[in-house]
Amino acid sequence: MRDLRIHYLQHVPFEGLGYIENWAKAKNYILTSTKFYENWTLPNIEDFDWLIIMGGPMGVYQEDEYSWLKAEKQFIKAAIKKNKVVIGICLGSQLIAEALGAKVYPNTKKEIGWFPVSLTENKLSLTDNLPKLFEVLHWHGDTFDLPKGAIHLMQTDVCKHQAFIYKDRVIGLQFHLESTPESLKQMITNCRHELIADDFVQTEEDILRHIELCEQTNIILNQILDHFISFSILNKN
Repeated sequence: MRDLRIHYLQHVPFEGLGYIENWAKAKNYILTSTKFYENWTLPNIEDFDWLIIMGGPMGVYQEDEYSWLKAEKQFIKAAIKKNKVVIGICLGSQLIAEALGAKVYPNTKKEIGWFPVSLTENKLSLTDNLPKLFEVLHWHGDTFDLPKGAIHLMQTDVCKHQAFIYKDRVIGLQFHLESTPESLKQMITNCRHELIADDFVQTEEDILRHIELCEQTNIILNQILDHFISFSILNKN
């Protein structure tokens, strides 16, 4: 198998690849990007193997405010149609859900901070070695319906659809397994105004008090990413 080519879509400067960059560079994979907050262009679909869609504070329904959203959505649909591995994180998962025809909308409660997600009863090789319950970093106010044909993977009490997989190649994760201590601090610096006391919104102090959990969630993300590598090798052209 040739060197893996990973293209990622970044929406704001402070939500980059985080741990994913460490993982990819350790394996000498090729990383390219489209940064929508700069002068941006999208690559040819044939120029990458994986597409990773990062998070951001905007909503998928804000096309009037963020003119690039329409082009991004069409690009995601094209990548899925071409059977690329597509991974979406937070906003990225919502964009994938919409691309697959699901509705995205504000949840009844925001989730910001360290809260546990639990695996569903759906048995897949992807989740075989994952804990049934584990703490993750949340920073989202929107949610989505489960796309038709997708398999529900993870949930919380306040947000049922936390993760899903579609046709073995496409995964949406509402939470931030990629966060490192540095990237988490950047998110707090830029999104501190969202830390308004609520049932599922922690204080800045509480979030930082558990910053060591970044390493544990990175280990889980490593397992997920390695799973898709194995899948890609087994299904190479």
